[in-house]
Order: sequence, then C-alpha cells, then structure tokens
Amino acid sequence: MDKKEAQVMEWTTVVAQKVIALVELTKKVLIVYAHQSSASFSAAAKDAAVEVLTAQGCTVEVSDLYAMNFKATATAEDIKGDVKNAENFRYLEETRLAFEEGKLSDDITKEQSKLTEADLVIFQFPMYWFSVPAIMKGWIDRVLTSGFAFSKEKRYSQGVFKDKKAMLSFTTGSLESMFSSTGINGDMNVTLWPLQNGILHYCGFQVVAPQVFWAPSCATPEARSCMLEGWRTRLQGLLEEKPLSFIALDCFDDKAFQLKPDVHKEHDSKEFGLTVGIHLGKPLPPHSQMKAGC
Repeated sequence: MDKKEAQVMEWTTVVAQKVIALVELTKKVLIVYAHQSSASFSAAAKDAAVEVLTAQGCTVEVSDLYAMNFKATATAEDIKGDVKNAENFRYLEETRLAFEEGKLSDDITKEQSKLTEADLVIFQFPMYWFSVPAIMKGWIDRVLTSGFAFSKEKRYSQGVFKDKKAMLSFTTGSLESMFSSTGINGDMNVTLWPLQNGILHYCGFQVVAPQVFWAPSCATPEARSCMLEGWRTRLQGLLEEKPLSFIALDCFDDKAFQLKPDVHKEHDSKEFGLTVGIHLGKPLPPHSQMKAGC
C-alpha cells in the first residue's frame, strides 16, 4: 500500500467514525398520538413537536393510532397460535409467554420495536374522563406487555426503560382553575399520578413534566397560538429537561413494599408528604407531578 492509499484509508476511517458518532448522538423520538382530526389542536401540537425536534436533528416517528386503526381491546387475538389456557385466559400471563416465544401479534411487535429504539416518548392526546382516550389506553395495555416493559424484578426506578424519557402532552376540556386543589375537578397532580407513576414510572421511564394545554377549545385564536408558541419554545430544550422525582424502589422493603422505617422517620418532621401517592398523612407536595425539582 502506497502513501496515497494509506491516506485515503485513514480519511475514510475518520469519516466513518464521525458518521457512527453522529448516528449515536441522534436522538430518536416516538410520538404516540391519539386524535381523530388533523385540524385539531392536538394535531397542531403533534406537528409542532415533529417540526421542532426534527430541526434539532432528532429522528421522529409518529404512531397515529386512529389513522392506524389500532386495536384497543386486549384479547387472545394478540397471540399467534394457541394460548396456554383457553378456559381461564389470563392476558398478562399469556402475553408474557407469547413475548418470550415471539408469538405476539405483528401490530404489537411493531410498536414495541419503535419503543425499543426511542430515547424519548411523547404521548399526545386530548384528556378523556381524566385519563387517556380508549385507543391510547389500548396501546398501553397491549404494547407494554409483561416481560417486555416490566417484570417483578424490573419496575419503577429499576424498570426496563430507565434509560428512556417519556412525557404526557395533552389538552383539557376544563379551565386550569378547575383542576386546582380548590377546584371542582380536584388537583391535577392527583389526576396525573396514575398515568405518570402507575404507567410511565412503573415501566422505569424518566418522566418529564407534562405539557398541559388548558382548555384550548375555550380559548381565543390568539391564546391558542400563544400555547403552541410556548410548546415550541419548550421543545427547544426538552431533551435536556430534568425529570420529575419519584421515590426509589430501594426505599421500600422487598416483601410488603412499605416504606422502610428509616425513610419514614426521615420524613416525619417535613411539611409535605413524599409524593401524591405516598403522603404519610401530610399535605400533598406542591406541583409534584407537574414540575421537576419540586
């Protein structure tokens, strides 16, 4: 090999290394989106996320659940071939076995592949009945199967997705004041606890504070534009945001999963409880499910 060929090979190696490094640095974002109309505010919020994150060099993929006609019901149809116990069908056990044997239905495995590759997952939806729409709940029920998304050994702070971030981005039908501690709907922090702790944190996700669009259907066009502009601004630094704080799994005993005595004692003299879910008879921590660092 002459000097020129050696230089070309060296240059090629350097370029290849830079390309590999660039690919490794590129963040992959999955947006799980649930709205029937492309003219909706939810659609505008989803489109803004795609645009801003793509401009930052992210690879963004959208699972448009209604457009996909995603099946919401968790049934034996989610398993290829025969089930283990047809007479007493237990979805959690059967899908865990199907996952281990590679027998889950194709629509589930496709979404699981997207989730495996993602660094950040954004759930974009209109709040229905203080929760997610049925089609999105079906995605959660069917895609986050036992064995894939969690196990007895891998959950909460030790969860499968502890290296990934996730967040809720949603619209409400009620004004912000109605979702306060004195409002008729109750504290939004309490409303979010089952979704952010019971689903996202349970699977190990680092949960980023939610993006709440308060009652856009009641807002003026100018106010809606302001909401979207605020979302665009937040998206610029979203990947670097500090996640919400949850109680680590090792703060609980490994039998009854009760707070360890030393943890309980440590918080006895503090004004607020640990979280919305574990409050020790104390007032709820302010904004614990809404803002990082509270």
